[in-house]
Amino acid sequence: MTQRRTHAALAAAALALPLLAAAPGAQAAAPPGHRHYVDCSARSGGDGPADGSVQHPWTSLAEANAHPYGPGDRLLLRRGTTCTGTLQPRGEGSAAYPFTIADYGSAPGRAVVDGAGAHDAVLLANTRHVRLTRLEITNAAAPGTERNGVRLRLADYGAAQGITLDHLAIHDVRGGDFKTLTGSSAIHVAVEGTTVPSWYDGLDIHHNDIRDVDREGVYFKSRFSRRELVGDQQDPAAYPGPWTPSLGVRVHHNTLTSIAGDGIKLDTTRGARVDHNRVDGFQLRSNAANAGIWTFNTDDTTVEHNEVSGGGNTRDGMSFDADGASRGTVFQYNLSHHNKGGFLLICPYSGARTLDTVVRYNISVDDGARLIQNCWGPILGTEIYNNTFVNRTTVPAHLVQDDAGSPATTRHELALRNNIFVNEGTPGGYAFKNPTPGLSFSHNLFHGVTMTRPNPGGLDADPLLRPDLRLGTGSPALSAGTLIENNGGRDWFGNDVPATSLPNIGAYEGPGVASD
Repeated sequence: MTQRRTHAALAAAALALPLLAAAPGAQAAAPPGHRHYVDCSARSGGDGPADGSVQHPWTSLAEANAHPYGPGDRLLLRRGTTCTGTLQPRGEGSAAYPFTIADYGSAPGRAVVDGAGAHDAVLLANTRHVRLTRLEITNAAAPGTERNGVRLRLADYGAAQGITLDHLAIHDVRGGDFKTLTGSSAIHVAVEGTTVPSWYDGLDIHHNDIRDVDREGVYFKSRFSRRELVGDQQDPAAYPGPWTPSLGVRVHHNTLTSIAGDGIKLDTTRGARVDHNRVDGFQLRSNAANAGIWTFNTDDTTVEHNEVSGGGNTRDGMSFDADGASRGTVFQYNLSHHNKGGFLLICPYSGARTLDTVVRYNISVDDGARLIQNCWGPILGTEIYNNTFVNRTTVPAHLVQDDAGSPATTRHELALRNNIFVNEGTPGGYAFKNPTPGLSFSHNLFHGVTMTRPNPGGLDADPLLRPDLRLGTGSPALSAGTLIENNGGRDWFGNDVPATSLPNIGAYEGPGVASD
């Protein structure tokens, strides 16, 4: 087959991309935009000058970067080939016709962008209405320097609407032990600049496979993050802009494996949702503190239906963290297991506050060190209810650990209600370190745990947990909880939670389950 016929076949395959489908029925007008092709395995020059057509594709990222793109354009990299350097296209799409960067061809291997030690393998700067999809991205050469797989960057731009990163395979991004405004991450979402407040509006990061990254998995940071709630946690010279949150952010259905530092960290967002992600191995190769999924300087974040495991050490190393200046964070319907650092961190410090955190209907299995840790600083309005904690092989030293540096006057308001704590391992553990007066318990069930603090309405009994952690027939936890307003309506298993009758204790709200 001639080179021209080969490229024609590849073009036909590219036309099958389900990127913009015409409406059924009447003849639809042709959408705007053009297809531009990159084949980094092709010989430069070939049988004619490279013009980005399927017959004469560009043969380097430099050629692709030199072209301006607009609404409906598609930049397509040939499957089974590797392009080296930084993919940094210019231009933007529109709400109706996004600019799409994807692959073409029928080769079994993906189209690869190898940063080869560059600061970014892919850089999307000051753009909007862009979709990046189906590529393989790596950046392993010259390990230890700051770098990223994919970096989104805004600087004095305003609102960047409609950016989607999906179905990417990002691996071996071998940066140093940095988490700064500019790196190092698999997916790095940054707002820079000094004069024009900038933010993302409608950022969708989903169905990506992220593996073997030093240091961050998905990481957000913004210079426009200054507000009273954050206190002195950020240097005002480095982060001078007024708090300008990104909106419509969703991070979902991603798999993150073998991450040196944090799994997913949100910063300066409002109303973000982090859901259905699998974080398997984090805090593995970092000398600093890192967590599985956490928020900083955010409002109204929902973290739900995630599975987090493999926190590698106790420098944090827990699944979830509502950090400084986090307000209205909800952690619900998550599974946390086998994390050396534990389950939950609530962490204001340096003058910041953490407000109105809700932790409900989660399951924790064999999380270690401490189940809950509080940093020093005001922790106000935290509600932890209807969770199930089971430890079989790992016994946490502390049920609640308050940092020793917390002054006696610090307000820590944490109410733990309707939770199950079961220790099936060796006796001991579950201590309270520096507990503050605002820590209260009510209607919790403890089994195999010596409870040393008041727990009105609580139980010391076997909850008769089934293997799937539902309550067995005759469980004393059935209908033994206390009513909680605005309880979310559903339990971990999808059962309705009553609003007027007494609920169960633990993450299961349903009838007792008979033994097999």
